[in-house]
Amino acid sequence: MAKPKVAILHTFLYAVNDMQKFFRDWVPEVEIFNIIDDTLLAEALENKGTTPGIISRYCDYARIAENLGADCILSQCSSMKRASETARNCVNIPVLTLDTPMMEEAVSLGNDIALVCTSNSTVSASTELLTDTANASGKDCKITTYYCDGAYDALLKEGDADKHNAIVLDYVKKAAEKHDVIVMAQGSHYHLRPLLEKHVSIPVLTSPEGGVKQIRKVLGL
Repeated sequence: MAKPKVAILHTFLYAVNDMQKFFRDWVPEVEIFNIIDDTLLAEALENKGTTPGIISRYCDYARIAENLGADCILSQCSSMKRASETARNCVNIPVLTLDTPMMEEAVSLGNDIALVCTSNSTVSASTELLTDTANASGKDCKITTYYCDGAYDALLKEGDADKHNAIVLDYVKKAAEKHDVIVMAQGSHYHLRPLLEKHVSIPVLTSPEGGVKQIRKVLGL
């Protein structure tokens, strides 16, 4: 019997190998394939959010994934919230967002939530998603967004992962002094979780685990 197929839409080359390994380790029952366009994130960063062109291309990739036999699509990039929502209307298979379950867990764990972002295009999308999730739950949550200025440039322009990680850790340590739970906005932050948890005592949430739960649920695994 053929394995169900899951297409992951990526906008960031740095995260592809980590995500590929994570999902193959944690959901071995499915066949993963990737569709990658790093111009999407570049355009989102330049415009501090999604554009009509981004949304159009994202819908095209969703259709391609469906035509390639995907049983569901996982949108890996937190900056693509609006594009993912539109893509759901373009195909006949589920389009999942990686970070939705993480936001739900954060709301369940605390009333004072820190949202940590390293991409300026993620700030608005992730803050909106977390706010919507809190409102839907009926809880009165305080949400504080931390933009780790300089982290993305360190990684993408300088190629210095250690510098990127140090900047993120500094922001997380400061946030941990003031909040109940920390939400790491981007899926690419998953590999930082062990490092961050060594330095803070409050929950630190990353999103790939939620992607696994969603895939299992929609595919009946």
